[in-house]
Amino acid sequence: MQFKKLEFTNATGQKLSARLDFPSDDNPSAYALFAHCFTCSKNTKAIAHISRALTGHGIAVMRFDFTGLGESEGDFADTNFSSNVEDLVTAAEFMTQHYEAPKILIGHSLGGAAVLQAAAKIPSSLAVITIAAPADPNHVSLALGDAKEIIERRGEATVDLAGRTFKIKKQFLDDLESVSMHQTIQNLNQALLIFHAPNDGVVGIENAAKIFQIARHPKSFISLDKADHLLMNPKDSKYVGSLIAAWVMKYVEKETSI
Repeated sequence: MQFKKLEFTNATGQKLSARLDFPSDDNPSAYALFAHCFTCSKNTKAIAHISRALTGHGIAVMRFDFTGLGESEGDFADTNFSSNVEDLVTAAEFMTQHYEAPKILIGHSLGGAAVLQAAAKIPSSLAVITIAAPADPNHVSLALGDAKEIIERRGEATVDLAGRTFKIKKQFLDDLESVSMHQTIQNLNQALLIFHAPNDGVVGIENAAKIFQIARHPKSFISLDKADHLLMNPKDSKYVGSLIAAWVMKYVEKETSI
């Protein structure tokens, strides 16, 4: 898999680290933009497997670290869901200026909610794919457990998430509560593909059902039997990547032929 390490500047002037994966013939049929999960990074193995599957089908994929995460600049404590959406829009603008505008938006977990929210602001996008996404970004507050009450009372708290500590501020919770996803999903103009595992212990399958019910056609749902939330088994992430490639080309080829 050929790739380039890139940097682009977010809305507040900080450098965000990105990677652009290319198909072997270096002649992409389309470009995709990938949003990683909450507190994750662009370098998670699941994202790498999905990107490899897509490049194998001629689709270039740009993945990047949200502000304050991975190799990107910034303080995570000062970010929120809305700033993630802004980062996605800025990433799409960077792709448009230097390569090609993204036709495909992919998001994992909270990143899935973020691409749903960002889609209206990325006019080049034709298809949106969510993987284990919450129907409402406020679902993330459940992962904070008892720390949520501390944050609301004191204004901030240090929270242990998947073995790492992060400072979460009250502005993060306030931002989650301010987002209206129902209208966003209802007004989505792109084709939608939803992946979710029935036994997802982090974001329940009912979230996929809600997104599917609200969204207009064209929309599709694929159940990830026995997969976990983070797609830790390489077979699951490779399966997701191959299905995305097959599904999305219908919409990319349709647009190209007009």
